[in-house]
Amino acid sequence: MSIFVPNPHRLKKEKKDDSFIKKPFYKGGQKALNDFVYKELKYPKEALEQKVEGVVIIRYEIDFKGDVADAKVLKSLGHGCDEEALRVVRLLKFEVPKAPRKLKILFHKDIQVQFKPVKAVIKPQATETMPAQMVYQVVKENKTKSQAKPAAKGNTITYTFKF
Repeated sequence: MSIFVPNPHRLKKEKKDDSFIKKPFYKGGQKALNDFVYKELKYPKEALEQKVEGVVIIRYEIDFKGDVADAKVLKSLGHGCDEEALRVVRLLKFEVPKAPRKLKILFHKDIQVQFKPVKAVIKPQATETMPAQMVYQVVKENKTKSQAKPAAKGNTITYTFKF
């Protein structure tokens, strides 16, 4: 009686690339693409005044060099948002793997650019009555007359608790 033992080298086959033409990609991935778009995006004045918010959908073409060759608005928001979204999308630069036989291919992609005003966060300012930062220090009081050393000058408040 013989036992069949498969050859481990035969089990692991190399995975072949399914696509003949490689798609362009943004260096750093989708998160880097989103970060770039929202870093460059400037909320249009007219849209702020009208309190317009929403999504602009843009279809753009990427040429064989990785540049955005053309872009058009699929879903409009108006009030200057469409023009701003187009401006930012045209700044994008993609990495394009070499195409076989030196083919020059245009790739089409869609992107959603969201316009939503960011509410300003007001941080309290330091005043004479209210310091910008308060540090609490718990000191165990000794039975002798010596006190805890006073804290450094600035915005430090020392509270002494008896244990």
